Amino acid sequence: MRVNAAQPTQLILASASPRRRELLERMRLRFEIQPADVEEDNNPVHGPSEMVAANAALKASALCSSFPNALILGSDTTVALDEEVLNKPASLGEARAMLQRLSGRSHTVYTAVALYWQNGKLEEVFTERSEVEFKPFGVEVIEEYIQLVNPLDKAGAYGIQQAREMIIESVDGSVENVMGLPVQALAQRLAELKFDFRV
Repeated sequence: MRVNAAQPTQLILASASPRRRELLERMRLRFEIQPADVEEDNNPVHGPSEMVAANAALKASALCSSFPNALILGSDTTVALDEEVLNKPASLGEARAMLQRLSGRSHTVYTAVALYWQNGKLEEVFTERSEVEFKPFGVEVIEEYIQLVNPLDKAGAYGIQQAREMIIESVDGSVENVMGLPVQALAQRLAELKFDFRV
């Protein structure tokens, strides 16, 4: 609950993700980037939705004391296949195996957004989900895909913003959520809070 009627002085993205930066730029917001130096917990013991919410909050809270009058935006995204989390692959072999498992199937992408403002006593986290259906494909498509797209820095070993026509059949929900930031839900929440960071 926000108790201070004033505005945060700035918006800070607690992430080095180029996709999240691009999405905030698309929203035409003014913001700074200060990646949070935290160790994420990618063990989904309580489920993928809870895991990304905890990681988003961890990133946002890490910067609060350094920027007490800024709105800190932390975010985390994961892919879940039948509730099994598929985080960023550790190797190309693991990436190939993930893509083979996703082929011809539907899965869920969870992205959590944490909004923390220390001086305004604001600490909240919301999570969005999108359903993604993959086309059926074989080894040749996988090899061609990983030549075009780096799978190692992406949950589930794929990105929706590049070469999506090769592997993705459909998306039910926010495409930007799959990219790593649910911009529609974020814009709505900022409007509800009456926070205006527009350029």
